[in-house]
Amino acid sequence: MEHELAQELNGILRGTTPEALLSAMGKRLYFPKGIIAQGAEAKQFSTLANGTLGIAVKQKMPLILSALGEQLPGMKAGEIVSYAPTAGIPGLREIWAAEIRRKNPALGNSSFSLPVVTTGLTAGVSLLADLFLDEGQTLMAADPSWDNYVLVAEARRNARFQPVTMFNEGGLDLPALEAALSAEAEKTGFVRLLLNFPHNPTGYSPTVGEARGICALIRNIAEKGAKVLVICDDAYFGLRFEEDLEPQSLFAYLAGLHENILAAKIDGSTKEDFAWGLRCGFVTFGGKNLSDAHYDALIKKTMAVIRSTISCSSTVVQNLLQKMYSSGGDTLQSEKKAYRDLIERRYKKVRALVDAKKNHPLLRPMPFNSGYFMSFRCANRNAESLRQKLLRDYGVGTIAIDERTLRVAFSGLDDECIDEVYALIYRAAEELG
Repeated sequence: MEHELAQELNGILRGTTPEALLSAMGKRLYFPKGIIAQGAEAKQFSTLANGTLGIAVKQKMPLILSALGEQLPGMKAGEIVSYAPTAGIPGLREIWAAEIRRKNPALGNSSFSLPVVTTGLTAGVSLLADLFLDEGQTLMAADPSWDNYVLVAEARRNARFQPVTMFNEGGLDLPALEAALSAEAEKTGFVRLLLNFPHNPTGYSPTVGEARGICALIRNIAEKGAKVLVICDDAYFGLRFEEDLEPQSLFAYLAGLHENILAAKIDGSTKEDFAWGLRCGFVTFGGKNLSDAHYDALIKKTMAVIRSTISCSSTVVQNLLQKMYSSGGDTLQSEKKAYRDLIERRYKKVRALVDAKKNHPLLRPMPFNSGYFMSFRCANRNAESLRQKLLRDYGVGTIAIDERTLRVAFSGLDDECIDEVYALIYRAAEELG
């Protein structure tokens, strides 16, 4: 039986696309009016003393070991060791919402929720699966895909992960994508699609025309009555290396596209701000005609996932990033551009190398134009053997995504070794035959 608070949230969402898409767990989830909620209220109104949260204080300030505090001399104890709110520090959430609007002008007047802070983007994928993916249901994503999608969908949620043909030699295979989505919509009345651009592992982003094509086919499915969840994994946002690529997240176009579409954006500082190990991501919802009350209900259910798993994300990380965004100014932007330019330079070098061998009989590059990676299709379907040979014989690390796909992260190759690494990749493939 659903808790009364879950019933209240479900009542707010009743009749909406989010409500139709919720998993059984998603329907059960609620944010309790317990320790966290009462503690937040006490923080606001307690003037004499606050005995709500499980922290230790001296003169109302959190205790902190000097050996820890000395590592972060510019921060107060509370900014380091106190608990952060479940959904994240409000100032950081507001900064990120403003950034989403700034980077995606196509949003126009479309509404979206205040972003919720997660412990990295992987946590965002997982919590969305908890909310919207049931046992036996299908999550669709590009073939090949990042292996964590399969782990979350199949091992955690006991759902079905369906790889979708999305790439051909020249770019996106929109007819194949449309056929797969239409078949799922006709079969179940629902589509749950995960789009990851720039794509991991191929390193491909849609052109402006392809982006319009994706949105048009999704809208067409929604207009026929299917309820559609589109998760935009924007981990590598901003790393575009060709002129004709769509510069905005598809979330910008999907958030207000049709009443039957719920768009969820996963993004964060991990790659955008070269802060991989800080593990700070965001989840944001957008949908046509969704109200603030609808977004608040979705946020509370998202908070319920966070509260029941990790409780909250790192306080010190959130405060560090908030300070960086607030004070970084032009220096921050120029440094980020310099790092993006460095990766683009490596991309162009790799681009020239593989273009020179585009007709190689054993290794065919999949389309790539952005992000951190490129991938080879192995003609002999022996990517793992090639990976092992490169590692054992030549000391070169690569990733075998599946039996026919070898991923190379050119972002992690210093400029001076790129020529040698790619020469060895082709040599190893030829030696294997």
